[in-house]
Amino acid sequence: MKILVCISNVPDTTTKVTFTNENTQFNTAGVQFVLNPYDEIALSRAIELTENGNGTVTVINVGEISTEPTIRKALAIGATDAVRINAAPHDAYFVAQQIATYAKNQSFDLILTGRESIDYNGAKVAAMLGELLDIPSVSIIKKLDVEGNAATVEREIEGGKEVIIIPFPFVAGTAEGVAEWKIPNMRGIMSARTKPLTVLEPVEVKNLSDVVRFETPAPRGTVKLVDAADPDKLIELLHSEAKVF
Repeated sequence: MKILVCISNVPDTTTKVTFTNENTQFNTAGVQFVLNPYDEIALSRAIELTENGNGTVTVINVGEISTEPTIRKALAIGATDAVRINAAPHDAYFVAQQIATYAKNQSFDLILTGRESIDYNGAKVAAMLGELLDIPSVSIIKKLDVEGNAATVEREIEGGKEVIIIPFPFVAGTAEGVAEWKIPNMRGIMSARTKPLTVLEPVEVKNLSDVVRFETPAPRGTVKLVDAADPDKLIELLHSEAKVF
C-alpha cells in the first residue's frame, strides 16, 4: 500500500496569538511550531497500516525551509520519505493545488489529512484534494480499516454513526480515534536524518483570496456574583446585560 499523508506546521497550542503589519500577518517571533495534532493522528494510522513491509508512507508539506524540523519529526515517527513544496501556504486552495499536482502521477492508494489544522480550522484541504484528483473524499473519519482493495471508514453523524466502504484510491480527513499518537524513539530520530526529503518548487496557482485583517476575540468580562436569595437581580442582569431574552 502506498500512502500519502499531508502535514501542517502549526503554532503550539500554548502560543500567545499576536499580529503584525497592521494585523494582516501572524507574528511568528518566539513561537514554537509543531506537527499539527490531527495530521499526526493520520500519520500514526498510516504507519500502522504499512507495518511489517506492507507499504510506504510519504509525508508532504507545503511550507518554507523553517518547516523542515516538523517534517523530520514525521520521518522520526516512521514515515518512509518526505516532500516539501517550497512555498508559504497562502490558503487551503493553494495548498490543495500543490499537493494534487505532486500526487497526480504518484499512484497513491490512500491520501490522509488531519480533519483540520489547529491554526485556521478550515477543514477544506481533504475535500479539495478529492475534487482536484477526481477521486472520492470523506471527512471527518473516526475509524479506518483496510481489507483488500477497499477501506471501511466510520464517521459520526447526528444521532449515530455512518459506516462507508470505499475502494482505493480516496482521500480521508482523520480525527481523534483513528489511531493513538506515536512518540519517536531514538532509532527513529537517528534514521530520520538520512531519510529522503525532496524539495519541489510550487506550481503557479490563481490567487482566490486575500487576508484583509486578523482580529482577536474580545476579552472576557468580569464575573458578577448574585446572591441566591435574590433571583430578581439575576433576571435583571440577564435581561439588561447578557441580552439573553
